[in-house]
Amino acid sequence: MNRRNMLWSAVSTLGAALGAALGAALGASSAKAATEAGASKLKVVYHLSDAEKVNFVLGNIQNHIDGVGGPEHVAIALVIHGPALRAFHSAQANPEVSKRVGDFSKDGVELAACGNTMKAQNVTLNELLPGFVSAEKGGVVRLAELQSQGYLYLRP
Repeated sequence: MNRRNMLWSAVSTLGAALGAALGAALGASSAKAATEAGASKLKVVYHLSDAEKVNFVLGNIQNHIDGVGGPEHVAIALVIHGPALRAFHSAQANPEVSKRVGDFSKDGVELAACGNTMKAQNVTLNELLPGFVSAEKGGVVRLAELQSQGYLYLRP
C-alpha cells in the first residue's frame, strides 16, 4: 500500500469515528430536548386471554411502569378476554391480583374486560374487581381501536 492510500485510509477512519461521535451526541441532545419539551408518552396495550399468564402479565405491566420511571411516563391499557377474565371476578380473585389491579387503576391503567366474555361467563362489571371498564364491542375490537390510536400491542 502506498503512502497516499495509507493516509487516505487513516483520514477516512478518523472521519467515520468523528461522525459517529457527533451523531451520538446530537442524538442524545435530540432525545433530551424531546423529553424536556414534553414529548408525548409511549402508549402500550397488553393483551391477556390465557388464565395461566395472569400473574406474568400483571408483573410485566408493573415492570413496564417501573422501567419508565412511573405511570406518568407511559399510557398502558390491559384488555382481557377469554379464560383469563375469571381471575378478575371479585368473588374469586386472589389478594395479589386484587392489589395489583387496584394499584394499576390508581396509576391510570385502562382495565378493559371483553363484553362478549362477560356475557359468556355470566358476570357483570360490578362483579369484577373495581377499576374495570367494559369493552362492549369485544376485547379484540378494543385492541384494534387502541392500536389505531397509536398504542403498541404486546401479548406476553
